[in-house]
Amino acid sequence: MNDYKTVSGYIPTIGIECHVQLKTKSKLFSGESNDAKSAKPNEAVGHVSFGMPGALPVLNKKAVELAAKAAFALNTKPQNYSKFDRKHYFYPDLPKGYQISQFEEPIILGGYVDILVDGEKKKIGITRAHMEEDAGKSTHPAGKDYSLVDLNRAGTPLIEIVTEPDMHSAAEAKACAKSLYLQMKYADVSDVDLYNGNMRFDVNVSVSKDPSKLGTRSETKNLNSFKSVERAVEFEIARQIELLEKGGGVVQETRGWDDAKQKTFSQRTKEDAHDYRYMPEPDVPPIVLTDEYIDEIQQQIPIMPDEVRSKLNSISLDSSQVESIVSEPSVAYFIIELINHDQETAKIIANWVTGEIAKLVIDSKVNWDEVVKAKNSLITLADMIKSNQLSSTNAKLLLIDVITNNVDPNKLAKERGLLQDSDESSVEQIVLSVIDDNPNAVNDVKNGETKAIGFLVGQVMAKSQGKANPALAKKLLESRLNNS
Repeated sequence: MNDYKTVSGYIPTIGIECHVQLKTKSKLFSGESNDAKSAKPNEAVGHVSFGMPGALPVLNKKAVELAAKAAFALNTKPQNYSKFDRKHYFYPDLPKGYQISQFEEPIILGGYVDILVDGEKKKIGITRAHMEEDAGKSTHPAGKDYSLVDLNRAGTPLIEIVTEPDMHSAAEAKACAKSLYLQMKYADVSDVDLYNGNMRFDVNVSVSKDPSKLGTRSETKNLNSFKSVERAVEFEIARQIELLEKGGGVVQETRGWDDAKQKTFSQRTKEDAHDYRYMPEPDVPPIVLTDEYIDEIQQQIPIMPDEVRSKLNSISLDSSQVESIVSEPSVAYFIIELINHDQETAKIIANWVTGEIAKLVIDSKVNWDEVVKAKNSLITLADMIKSNQLSSTNAKLLLIDVITNNVDPNKLAKERGLLQDSDESSVEQIVLSVIDDNPNAVNDVKNGETKAIGFLVGQVMAKSQGKANPALAKKLLESRLNNS
């Protein structure tokens, strides 16, 4: 059975190339800082970045380790043997005139990621993933007749993940981008900071009426959000179909994405591999990984998103809650740790994490690191609900202080007068008062109107200023009314 839907009689086909910045302290082949976010233009540079005569590259060992981890995150393993090549092109942000990359023998071959679209799971194949250095950045000031070059990113260690053309809709492309993001985040390969360019997506899109033949593809580069991946694919599918319907042809080219106009635009005709004049890199030895080294790397891989989802589903969270928790690995691991010991506590805290705490994070009142650090206090707070010391409503009033100040929830609840009254004699006095004050509701209960008991419980809670144990109040009300 076909796994695609046609659009105006055309079959869209999409592949993704994902550039992932490895979280090393220094660059791929030199000792300059790999963190250019706060650096001034051309500050995080050196003789290797500038391509100075005689400058020799030295491979970063940590980058190789992270690339090996990425292989397992892509459901495969790193190659025992891989090597570097020179990819030649001439552009102002590449002073050497070539980029050191892996062409013939990359460090990762094969693999896959799983995506979920409209409730259906699908595997997206990985063709390869190779290590390479990033180029610098050219900027073009508006209204000026010159360009500026910043080489801070030159030499930044990357892996470029290339998927199979297994996607046939914008929704699948978006889901694949999100899956790649989470796999790299969980494997701790990259900071995956989309805003600062730690992860970027290029999408290849073609359309064809013949299922056995691909159309001419365009490549839209440097997309830095899941939404822009989806919108760019949607636009390209529509643009290419319109061209073909009018009797024109699609040009193989590189395109950019204008987020303000929500459309792609032509940048240059697409080069083929032979245009780059690849040659073996003579200054960097091949990477040779032993089976023992590969086994050691595999032991460092934590549980990954699919297993996390499976664990979270065991406490009956809805799909949006599961995805919200999965997006923050440290929080997900905390919840899973709880699931293994006490599912009831895990569910209470999971509901807070996806509700009240998520809102506090969005409002910048707390951050996820603070939430995880306060885990013991959150567990205590949940236990107070379970032991009927605190109502769930009052517990939520304490969340921000419990997280930011890491205070004892018992002490805080006592200071604020929020502890629940479970003393039967004192609650019974309030129950008797409520029965006297609400004869109509009492008669409704006696006549079989079960909803009226909820109203009476609400009156008990109001009279006790929320301190009465609602379960105890309901029990005493039912006892009194059934025996009167």
